[in-house]
Amino acid sequence: MPDTAFPKPPQAPEVGDLAYTPEIAEATRPAYERMKRVMPAVEWPFHAPLVHAITELKRERNAVVLAHNYQTPEIFHGVADIVGDSLALAARATETDADVIVLAGVHFMAETAKLLNPAKIVLCPDLSAGCSLAESITPEDVRLLRQRYPGVPVVAYVNTSAAVKAEVDICCTSGNAVEVVESLGAERVIFLPDEYLAKHVASQTRVEIIAWKGHCEVHERFTGAEIADFRSRFDDLVVIAHPECPPDVLAAADFVGSTARMIDYVGKERPPRVLMVTECSMSDNVAASAPETEFVRPCNLCPHMKRITLANILASLRTLEPRVEIAPDLAARARLAVERMLAVKPR
Repeated sequence: MPDTAFPKPPQAPEVGDLAYTPEIAEATRPAYERMKRVMPAVEWPFHAPLVHAITELKRERNAVVLAHNYQTPEIFHGVADIVGDSLALAARATETDADVIVLAGVHFMAETAKLLNPAKIVLCPDLSAGCSLAESITPEDVRLLRQRYPGVPVVAYVNTSAAVKAEVDICCTSGNAVEVVESLGAERVIFLPDEYLAKHVASQTRVEIIAWKGHCEVHERFTGAEIADFRSRFDDLVVIAHPECPPDVLAAADFVGSTARMIDYVGKERPPRVLMVTECSMSDNVAASAPETEFVRPCNLCPHMKRITLANILASLRTLEPRVEIAPDLAARARLAVERMLAVKPR
């Protein structure tokens, strides 16, 4: 996009108590440059005042914004200090010297950040930003599984509540699930709550996997027939899929991996045309820095991720609310499961 297309503010829109001024236009130009391939110029005047206000307030509060790969471009490229998948966010949350952490993601991610940073203020801009996987299992379910399978270790995907993490032996993400399972040295492992990820892990290891039957409401909507239809329309299509997808989707994919590994794949392989079978906003975020690749988008959005907006990030920084708090005894047990995960070395 030529420089002349950079949005100018002759008719400055107001966003709440903020206005798009020439000064804000210039101050936010670098942020817009990062996402101009995926955001029409006409939209930026509505985001820029919020981006500018958040940036200023982060400095005042000594705050950082951690954003998951599924956040929208104006958050991911506009205000985030640390971006990545759930493993990267969990790991890098421990490295910041900020006093305040704003988690632009869903609630279990904010809980994980709080587990690893108990002395810091951790904010979740909308506490109702949930997760179908996290809601598919309870601590009581874990205790019943232990009774049914005595002595069998329990691995919990990070897409679980802190209360569930407190009941398991170790956590994992989609990026390190196989390594975590094999690190336990057991013949059988209970894996929860994602059934499809569990089946994918089972295909990669000799360890017997006992799976819970939770599903991601976004990824389970994809089908193998849908992938076949896209392939019939694009001869050069490369399909990369997240392991939370159903088995027929994974079987139809050219590459299966976590969101971080999917991003790495695009960066290294530079396919001319790619279909990322995961939450839709991630394609926008990757496309912003991959001009040589055309992204085919089967757009399934996560309604929970989309509860996080620039407006409520700003409100959260202004009020330092809503805060994520976890009871100390529960936090100590849940933290141990997360720390064990972080200690597992990747292959």
